[in-house]
Amino acid sequence: MRNLNEITQKIIGCAIEVHRNLGPGMLESAYQTCLVHELKNANLKVKTEVPVSVIYKDIKLDQGYRIDILVEEKIVIELKSVESITEVHHAQVLTYLKFAKMPIGLLINFNVKLLTKGLKRFTLQ
Repeated sequence: MRNLNEITQKIIGCAIEVHRNLGPGMLESAYQTCLVHELKNANLKVKTEVPVSVIYKDIKLDQGYRIDILVEEKIVIELKSVESITEVHHAQVLTYLKFAKMPIGLLINFNVKLLTKGLKRFTLQ
């Protein structure tokens, strides 16, 4: 099993490769398809559109919440192609981490000139 930091660095490298080739201004779905391709080529285990149930007290809500990409059953990736990231986007990633019981989340906004400005790493610690 690879270290979570190594996996995270590999994911970021793949995202940079996608951004280098496509640039900003594309639809989120295009970035998702290309990033999944790169992640699989990097020999990472990848799942897309992973359902997440929300638990409220004793009620399980299956409301269609989905993780964009789940890597190695441990790292949540939420993709965006928006003008700017807001606190709601941060809350979305943290909510997915909480309910999916995952240790690390990455929020990646491809609609930026330099991808490092569109990356944010989250943990629940």
